[in-house]
Amino acid sequence: MANTSVGHAQGDIDQGKAMVVFASSLGTVFEWYDFYLYGSLAAIIAKQFFSGVNETAGFIFALAAFAAGFIVRPFGALVFGRLGDLVGRKYTFLITILIMGLSTFGVGLLPTYAAIGIAAPVILVLLRILQGLALGGEYGGAATYVAEHAPDNKRGLYTSWIQTTATLGLFLSLLVILGCRTYFGPEFDTWAWRIPFLLSAILLAISVWIRLKLNESPVFQKMKEEGKASKAPLTEAFANWGNLKIVILALLGLTAGQAVVWYTGQFYALFFLTQTLKVDPVSANLWIAASLALGTPFFIFFGWLSDKIGRKPIIMLGCFLAVASYFTIFEQITKNANPALYDAMAKSQVTVVADNKDCSFQFNPVGTSKFTSACDIAKTALVKAGVPYVNVAGPAGSAQVKIGDVTIPSFSAAQVAEQSKAKNEELAASLKAAGVEGVAAAAAAADTAIGEFVTAAGLKDGRHNDDPTKDKSLAGLIAAGMSTEAFKTAADPAAALGGVVDSAVKAGGFGAGLNEGFNAALGSALKAAGYPAKADPAKWNAPMVIFLLWLLVLLVTMVYGPIAAMLVEMFPTRIRYSSMSLPYHIGNGWFGGLLPTFAFAIVAATGNIYSGLWYPIIIAGMTLVIGMLFVKDTRNVDIHR
Repeated sequence: MANTSVGHAQGDIDQGKAMVVFASSLGTVFEWYDFYLYGSLAAIIAKQFFSGVNETAGFIFALAAFAAGFIVRPFGALVFGRLGDLVGRKYTFLITILIMGLSTFGVGLLPTYAAIGIAAPVILVLLRILQGLALGGEYGGAATYVAEHAPDNKRGLYTSWIQTTATLGLFLSLLVILGCRTYFGPEFDTWAWRIPFLLSAILLAISVWIRLKLNESPVFQKMKEEGKASKAPLTEAFANWGNLKIVILALLGLTAGQAVVWYTGQFYALFFLTQTLKVDPVSANLWIAASLALGTPFFIFFGWLSDKIGRKPIIMLGCFLAVASYFTIFEQITKNANPALYDAMAKSQVTVVADNKDCSFQFNPVGTSKFTSACDIAKTALVKAGVPYVNVAGPAGSAQVKIGDVTIPSFSAAQVAEQSKAKNEELAASLKAAGVEGVAAAAAAADTAIGEFVTAAGLKDGRHNDDPTKDKSLAGLIAAGMSTEAFKTAADPAAALGGVVDSAVKAGGFGAGLNEGFNAALGSALKAAGYPAKADPAKWNAPMVIFLLWLLVLLVTMVYGPIAAMLVEMFPTRIRYSSMSLPYHIGNGWFGGLLPTFAFAIVAATGNIYSGLWYPIIIAGMTLVIGMLFVKDTRNVDIHR
């Protein structure tokens, strides 16, 4: 063992071992590609698999399903970490890549909610869990494998290549998505979103071929030959307080903060651009891709620098800069990506007046709750529009949205049902009685009555639309229903008319009039106050946005570039795979993976588009304090022990 250490210290590594490092890193890129496709397509997946709930709840549900893959990562770390310490690094690689690739391919084949109902999101979550388990075993093995091949004085540099794989995997997924969006156009949102998932079959074949050509880690192999391998790695790693204490410090003093900085800089930034600032997805993905391309070399730079000055100083500085700069950076992103929204926020404040007891915290990952109070409906509409607001206490049972001098009343689902049920029943009966010949005139008259009803409620009739596919007026809905082949060939026209009328009244009657009236009045008032429906490409400053996103990625490279080497150096060879994998995946799977879900829900509850940043700031601040006080630098540690 001593001779091996000396050889490594001198930087004696042959070309074959360098190729092993490259091959294992390339395989890990493909695995991250598989995992991040879901996150990049969360908005589309929400529509395809969670269409049974409102749009805001659906997006939160989609993020929660995304998070499910992260939640199980520590369990994958335990299962595959134990296997890697018992059997070896190479064979564990093969198992994890197969599980990941097949699960991703399965998402591409999965029928949607419209096709198979609740079974679709259930199966989707199960596939995400399999992905998370596989990834839980991947990173620790890759980092350990590369570190055990690297020279002692270049371990930070060599393992930093593994650190690029997550970003390169995300970058690859964004490029494939952009290519498919460009080629397929509108069809991408309906069915072509599946293609990036199905392409994983090709990547799986390449990855398995690469992994089969690898040899076992020489450090692990020598340990096995000397009979020093652990027979119970989980017991040694986590039942022994001396090692468990280091695991806890690695989690709280390193990986938790690193994780939230990583996910803020790469995933939450993308969600913020598309969901809050209403930048079109293609432009947002291009900006993120550009920032990743510019930032990725700094993983290598900070890995190299950590070999010179230590791992800890760079990681701690990254956490400090994140805590100090996030609010400023995201505010400037708003100013440059959607200046109209930035100006409107300064000039015309939006207020939700409601009793706090009527307002829910709209976080429901299991889909069991419905947010139907007047306050919830008002907040959901504002969040959907990407409009920030403040909360002001009001009387119980009601809610209003105030935009400048304009006040828009909101209605709970119960209020809408109470006010419209009897009216809709009477309306449906009169339309059916008019018969096929007279229903068009009756529907036109009914639309006038509904419009007066909506106006009397202080709203604006928003059912009418020149686009027939979006028109929710009774006249338009009934005309569309009667133009179908099923209606024209019906054996009983009166019965067929009854079905058309019932469907039209549900979608365009008095209840729908109130709902659409609220949305129309809100949209009109927001437009008058200068709030844009979406970011205007003519007004944004794309180079500045890319620069700001690059700053976020730079912080990611500081905390992430040196951390693989540091985690490897904290634990002995016999239990290294298990010991380093668990804190890494709790940090990145739980603290980091849940960040988009919690941050989005916090924004929905508070109305402040920046309030979600408190989550990563608090976690990174915790890591900064614990890391500075209790974690020792590991640059000069001998890992051949």
